[in-house]
Amino acid sequence: MSARSKARKRALDILFASDVRGESAVAALDTAIADGEGPTNDYTGVLVRGVVEHQARLDELLSSYSEGWTLDRMPAVDRNVLRLGLWEMLYADDVPDTVAISEAMALVQDLSTDESPQFVNGILGNLQRNKASLA
Repeated sequence: MSARSKARKRALDILFASDVRGESAVAALDTAIADGEGPTNDYTGVLVRGVVEHQARLDELLSSYSEGWTLDRMPAVDRNVLRLGLWEMLYADDVPDTVAISEAMALVQDLSTDESPQFVNGILGNLQRNKASLA
């Protein structure tokens, strides 16, 4: 597993736990760092802070592209993987869209339901096809 893949997994862990607990992911990240339990890869922090900073826009786009599914109805893992993948597609200039999508699919394949990879691929693929109109 590459360093960036591990950073994505750690970012997902923080985002997921914070989402389930109803707490700030940035506060959870900062607490982990202060306690000496923070991520070893700086990209984890970039991801967590980026998703939190742009969460309103990410959620707006995900809500409009996830036909028949509200964000609240999605499994928390899928919801947070979609946020991570979409953030990388929109804001991480050094990550190709195809990499963001395949990494998101790998996360849900390991951590979510059997249907999740197809679900995540469908939403992120649709967003990728319409990326030019999302700005």
